[in-house]
Amino acid sequence: MPFAKYLAALVVFSLNGIVAAYIDLPSYETVFWRLLIGAAMLLMILLATRPDWGFLRLKRSLLFLGAAGVSMGISWVLLYEAYQQVGVSVSTLEYYFGPVLMMILSPVLFGERLTWVKLVGFAVVLAGLFLVNGGSLAQGGSAWGLICGGLSALGLAGQVICNKLAVGITGLANAAGQLVAAFITVAIFTLAKTGFALVFPTDDWFPLLVLGLVNTGAGCYLYYSSIGRLPLQTVAICGYLEPLGAVVFSVLLLGEHFTPAMVLGGVLILGGAVAGEALGNRSTSRP
Repeated sequence: MPFAKYLAALVVFSLNGIVAAYIDLPSYETVFWRLLIGAAMLLMILLATRPDWGFLRLKRSLLFLGAAGVSMGISWVLLYEAYQQVGVSVSTLEYYFGPVLMMILSPVLFGERLTWVKLVGFAVVLAGLFLVNGGSLAQGGSAWGLICGGLSALGLAGQVICNKLAVGITGLANAAGQLVAAFITVAIFTLAKTGFALVFPTDDWFPLLVLGLVNTGAGCYLYYSSIGRLPLQTVAICGYLEPLGAVVFSVLLLGEHFTPAMVLGGVLILGGAVAGEALGNRSTSRP
């Protein structure tokens, strides 16, 4: 059951960019409404299911959880801008450079051992990013969009790092806390941009509700209620089904075009990341 819920969450998350493609709003407004709806849903679930709120006493962890949420908000705004500029497939592949970057930084931040397998995986991912980005630019893709995609990956790495330091806050409490902090971050930026004249867009109400309730609220519930019951390596490796699904769906449902070089780049990105995660962790665990 936990594995089925985890896979369902990955499928839902892989459709984020597809749903967002049907929303005709600036990236920051799309993320604002997504976070507002999703955070409200998770908070209601948390209030209904968690009688113990002892995690509120973990001040240091709450600070890091808030920082993770800020990183999430910034990362999502950049990612959704990249969606609009260079498409879902390219943006998603760039975004998932974040976990690979985190893998490289882990020896400095957490004292974890960096194996040669992980270094090779990192080099393969970099080569894949070069092919994907070069192919996108050759097709007339926006340089600004590629920059936003790359910066969103840095935001994702920051989110993962801060979340790892939020010791003692897990599951739905962790997800709800991050979404609330992310919403506050994006709300400040959005209201400053719109001059407090923000209204719910009636033309885009359906995809926004789907994005908030299904892709964010339900997706996070399925994800965070299942990962604690699964092996860490299973979560890490199977997690790359999400970007793979996003690329496949963007080609099938949005008609996005990949050149042979970009296809090779996508294979290198996902293959290098999975190999670095699986083989690298296996070699680290050996005595």
